[in-house]
Amino acid sequence: MKVHLNKITSSTRNARLSRDVVVGSRIIAEEGSILAVRALDRKSTYNEVEDVHGRMATVNQGDTLAGVLGERRALHGYSGIIPEKVDVGDVIHLLNLGGVLGLCTSANPDVGPACRVEVLGQIQHFPHLGERVGQPATIRTNAIPPVASIGASIPLVYVSGTCMNAGKTFAACEIIRGLTTRGLRVGAAKLTGVSLRRDTLKMTDVGALIALNFNDAGIVSTRPQSAPAVARSLVAALNAPIEGAPLDCIVMELGDGIMGEYGVQEILRAPDLMAHTRAHVLCANDPVGAWGAKEWLRNELGLALTAISGPTTDNSVGRNFVTEKLGLPAVNARSAGDELAGVVAKALGRG
Repeated sequence: MKVHLNKITSSTRNARLSRDVVVGSRIIAEEGSILAVRALDRKSTYNEVEDVHGRMATVNQGDTLAGVLGERRALHGYSGIIPEKVDVGDVIHLLNLGGVLGLCTSANPDVGPACRVEVLGQIQHFPHLGERVGQPATIRTNAIPPVASIGASIPLVYVSGTCMNAGKTFAACEIIRGLTTRGLRVGAAKLTGVSLRRDTLKMTDVGALIALNFNDAGIVSTRPQSAPAVARSLVAALNAPIEGAPLDCIVMELGDGIMGEYGVQEILRAPDLMAHTRAHVLCANDPVGAWGAKEWLRNELGLALTAISGPTTDNSVGRNFVTEKLGLPAVNARSAGDELAGVVAKALGRG
């Protein structure tokens, strides 16, 4: 069956789909399978999807979309799973703005019920010109290849947080902006989370020469089992020359929180990924989170922080706590972004 797609979501971008696709009735119910679905609801909140170019578009009732089967474990959004079996005509849900599809198991009241979608079929991929029989499309097509381990690497800068919405992306972007203005060639990555291109586009907007995320490695959403391998793939890719020359450093955001379910802890426990760290900035929502994160990272993983940012540094009350009780620089990315970049530049030996 042929389907004309009204929306091609960003999670599918590895497959480089066209608007008109062929769909098959046999559906492989596994992460990465690309489906054509029809929206059954018209929502007033959480009613958009991101296309392959990063543009946000409203989902209207009756729209046909290309999305990807995957899981989500979001504190401030939807949680969902991949059903054991998916058939044409089944009703599943749109789990995130990037077009991740699955069965919603829990919803945050702020975003309302997940948008229901009817499964039209699995989109078919025709890798060779003239082929009449397609193959089930997946985002593993054109993905960055895996690597076993990281040996040598250019310096790495990690930005982590106590949970979602702690200011990690903003802090990472201010660091990238400040390092770039200091003359460094900066690459960027988002290592964990659920498919969405928005954050890496922000990174290139502020000066990163290249910005990758786990979706580029063929992963819809990271898990403890997959996160370290995905991180290695992205670090290896960013160690290759960009525009004919090596990068000076890579700024990497760890999506979600250090104790979330997307595999951040597993990355922080990987010796080969930590061996090349020159700076680690933590974003915290409050003083308790800042204190707990520092203690846990030090006592459980033997890792030290370079600075604290995020909402806990919004005014002098939080900043004084961080500097006096934790003995760390407290630098607010919103009001002192260049200062935060300066702290990282000093850690890189470029202060």
